[in-house]
Amino acid sequence: MGLQGEKINRCAPGGEAVMLKMAELLNVEPQPCDGEEQQAAPVRMLAIIDENNCIGCTKCIQACPVDAIIGATRAMHTVMSDLCTGCNLCVDPCPTHCIELRPVNETPDSWKWDLNTIPVRIIPVEQHA
Repeated sequence: MGLQGEKINRCAPGGEAVMLKMAELLNVEPQPCDGEEQQAAPVRMLAIIDENNCIGCTKCIQACPVDAIIGATRAMHTVMSDLCTGCNLCVDPCPTHCIELRPVNETPDSWKWDLNTIPVRIIPVEQHA
């Protein structure tokens, strides 16, 4: 239990590593991450285009809500991985079925760092003449 008797195994994204660190910091017994406390972190998916089968129809480009697919008519298209949200909206419109979603192994380089969620407060600075 935490300082106020709260469970320390409720951080699903952090999993066991976070629970063990919290137990160490709070000087309490580790608690197993099981049941509703342990939920698998969502797997980030990325659209991949089989370039050998792409006919350049642009249907995937039109379907992509975040403009993560680039290419020209009758030319091969490609997915910009840093913009792809894995929403799956580009897969069904493809007439040659050359788009599939694949899981992305999260590393510090592939992690989507959503900087817009960090609260920022702007402090005005007085200008001295």
